[in-house]
Amino acid sequence: METAAHILVVDDDHEIRTLLAEYLDANGFRTLMATNGSDMRKVLSETRVDLVVLDLTLPGEDGLTLCRNLRADSNIPVIMLTARGEPLDRILGLEMGADDYLSKPFEPRELFARIRSVLRRTQALPPNMASPEAQQIQFGHWTLDLIARHLVNSDGLVVALSGAEYRILKVFLDHPNRVLNRDQLLELTQGRESDPFDRSVDIQISRLRQKLGDDARTPVIIKTVRNEGYVLATAVTVES
Repeated sequence: METAAHILVVDDDHEIRTLLAEYLDANGFRTLMATNGSDMRKVLSETRVDLVVLDLTLPGEDGLTLCRNLRADSNIPVIMLTARGEPLDRILGLEMGADDYLSKPFEPRELFARIRSVLRRTQALPPNMASPEAQQIQFGHWTLDLIARHLVNSDGLVVALSGAEYRILKVFLDHPNRVLNRDQLLELTQGRESDPFDRSVDIQISRLRQKLGDDARTPVIIKTVRNEGYVLATAVTVES
């Protein structure tokens, strides 16, 4: 029997926390709750958490700060809750390392669907179940560790990746020297169709370039192909 996924809802609104806890628990998850950053850290230190639902507007430390700090030492997936009509908040949330976002107000079943989708992607190949035939992928001066899901440069420096960054980099490494458009990247990494105003792919690629030291003006690893998409323009070697 599968163990129920632990979902941590971080929101200072009591009604929202209660509503989500009742709905998610009724649909097979185990829901934990926190009202602020201090509570969130306490829960994370005491309990295994599979995904965090994180409200942007919290008292004290806001959701963006908490997401950035969480991402610095953890790859727990994060779904950010943002105010409707604030696209900049959604962009900033993705830049801080959130895996997905949902605008308020929303239906609990929509959040449930997003949680299932993110968990399906992040748990598709758990670190301890990675295939022994492919444990590392080398490209340029970098190595992607498929077990730990982080980058290592030629000097041995480890660079952490969010779940979304890992997935989009893995897609590029699986299709080297092939142009992939935004629709393809969104479908391969998030399993959904592109929205004309969805900038999540561009944001994740921008973050990857920063971590790879790839100059956005003249990138040499992940190049932009005008009016077509992006391409990983380097040789790739898979190692066991």
